[in-house]
Amino acid sequence: MSYTLESVYGTTPATPPMSDLRHTGTTLGLSKNSTLTEELREDRQIACFRHGARQVGGDVTAELWYSALDDMLEAGLCGTWATDTPIAGTDQLKAGVIRRSFSVLREFSDIAPADKPFLMTTGAEVNTWEMSVTADAIVTTSFGFIGQNQAVSETAPAGATGVPAATGCPITSFSGSILEGGAAIADVTEATLTLDNGIEPRFVVGSDMTIEPKIGRSNLTGSITAYFENSTLLEKFIDETPSSLELNLVDEAGNAYRFLIPNIKYTGGQPDVSGDVSITLAMPFQAIYDITEDSQITIERTDV
Repeated sequence: MSYTLESVYGTTPATPPMSDLRHTGTTLGLSKNSTLTEELREDRQIACFRHGARQVGGDVTAELWYSALDDMLEAGLCGTWATDTPIAGTDQLKAGVIRRSFSVLREFSDIAPADKPFLMTTGAEVNTWEMSVTADAIVTTSFGFIGQNQAVSETAPAGATGVPAATGCPITSFSGSILEGGAAIADVTEATLTLDNGIEPRFVVGSDMTIEPKIGRSNLTGSITAYFENSTLLEKFIDETPSSLELNLVDEAGNAYRFLIPNIKYTGGQPDVSGDVSITLAMPFQAIYDITEDSQITIERTDV
């Protein structure tokens, strides 16, 4: 898979630079609505059937490699990476209002050119972003796209040039730290983040493709799961106490991400028991705009 940024929604630029998109799987594809005649006939047959509006979308799943997916994070947050912010050597990304669409190319290189091995999706916007940090595992992430159109071709776009993705091994949960309410919390078994941009297609008479879709609010939710060893987290849910969450993730070379969710409220918390096992407490939360950070999430990247 590879991608290029569009300057005009739904249009692949001329002689595009196609950046490799590292991934572990994808469901990015085309589906269609359909229309079926309601005519009543003496032979009981259905005489007419037509394809309707095109629905383009799907997920791209990946492991979290340092800097390899930063364009997708930028598009998902609708923000812009600020270089050397807040200090030299660190770049910062916050939620914003800048929309970005991509042309995403899938190549099936074991298929002959005459059988059209290229599948191009245009107008692809990041609608959802998810990240999961689980004990004793590689950090995983996924990007859910909403697109305008998809077509097959015998060749890549004319004049396309390849741009290699950043290399390196994926980030794991073995290095780094999780802070809750500004304090280290060592008994977390899982932390997840889910961002939803509320992107929805808009169809008009005279076309089977969406115009530029509607975009909604930047809605960030998530959860942490921890061993139930005291009532500190549970009391924050019961008392509706605001808190914060910070995920510090480091790759084997020392490159680091800092994911700060500065203002959260827990929306649940129940120490269920199911047999002779350790009791865990699942704490879903809602992220809220933070006036100090001017964002409900801040991501920082720091090279070694």
